Amino acid sequence: MDLSLSENYERYRADVRAFLADNETIWRQPMTDADGRPGENGRRWQELLIERGYTCKTIPTEYGGHGGRADILESFITAEEFHRVGASTGLANQGISMFVPTLLECGTPEQRERWIRPTIRGEIVWCQGYSEPGAGSDLANLQTRAVEDGDDFVINGQKIWTSSAHFSDMMFVLVRTEPNAPKHQGISYLILSMDTPGIDVRPLKTMTGRAEFNEVFFTDVRVPQSQIVGGRGEGWKVANTTLKHERGMLGDPGQANAMLARVAKIMEEETLNGVRLIEHPILQDRLLRLQARAHAMKFHALRLLTHGLKGEDPGLARLIVKLNGTILNHEIAALAIDALGEIGALYEGSPHLRDKGFWQTTHMFSLGLIIGGGTSQIQKNIISEHGLGMPREPKPAPTAVQRGA
Repeated sequence: MDLSLSENYERYRADVRAFLADNETIWRQPMTDADGRPGENGRRWQELLIERGYTCKTIPTEYGGHGGRADILESFITAEEFHRVGASTGLANQGISMFVPTLLECGTPEQRERWIRPTIRGEIVWCQGYSEPGAGSDLANLQTRAVEDGDDFVINGQKIWTSSAHFSDMMFVLVRTEPNAPKHQGISYLILSMDTPGIDVRPLKTMTGRAEFNEVFFTDVRVPQSQIVGGRGEGWKVANTTLKHERGMLGDPGQANAMLARVAKIMEEETLNGVRLIEHPILQDRLLRLQARAHAMKFHALRLLTHGLKGEDPGLARLIVKLNGTILNHEIAALAIDALGEIGALYEGSPHLRDKGFWQTTHMFSLGLIIGGGTSQIQKNIISEHGLGMPREPKPAPTAVQRGA
């Protein structure tokens, strides 16, 4: 089997490398502001990438995208070259990576025209209103309600673990509009401005020391009924479209390979008793095992991309991405922490930190992502039931109190 690339693709690789070399002064700079919003440099880089078709390649030009055709090998080469030098592959957030593809599948032409261009250009930042205190893994159990009042919905309820809500402009949110319908059929998918009166955002500080997540409270929040994606009561279908892209984002193989490259660099540069860490047999074995898993994920992603281009449902192949990716990222960060030894136990403020404390933060944050977007336990249930056709997990027998005894 000949796995070499054709002359055309080798020329494409050379073009990508030349582009990265010519624009190094841009991608070496931060892409976001201190609060996490896309900065001026990030928006400039995003514009260049869209122009070249390195991101948003297949989004139509009328919505602000590149308007090109999908090419599996070009996508593969682009990602490989960007990760090779550590360049940003473009802005990535819940709006760009999750909401935009949802609108392309489920939105109206008017919604696509209004929201996609400013979102992919980094001018509008979105957050996701899904989880609630009593509806996380069982998302269909959500209780935030939207009651019809004239041309509006009036929303009351609470969301939790809402990433980026403290600096987002807009939210796509799931609410219950049909209280008497079965729980999967009574949900609607709305979009609203975070400046709407009645919204209260309260940051939640995590073990990283930062407040990436938030509680969001809704008190008589009025949203026009026109700001619904999909039909009324069809929010579960739309929500699963978004979840499909979220789980793909959380299991990005490019991110895993980029992290591994950083770990390998640490192990090549740091020494213990005068010996480079890369020569330590146990650490070397762990690195090789993780590299093998990351390569498997990369080629699995190509298989999924092929299915997508053919309009096929990959089934079980799609379900394992989030489960594998988040666990792998946490294990990569754990290797970096272990390789650094006592330096890996340091945190902010120490002059001996490596990578400005990137690994300490990533080690803890990636642990949270094993839970976020659907816990690993829930992902395993989905894989077993929907992918492998295994029977559902039996429910526990009712207690005496529940039986009314």
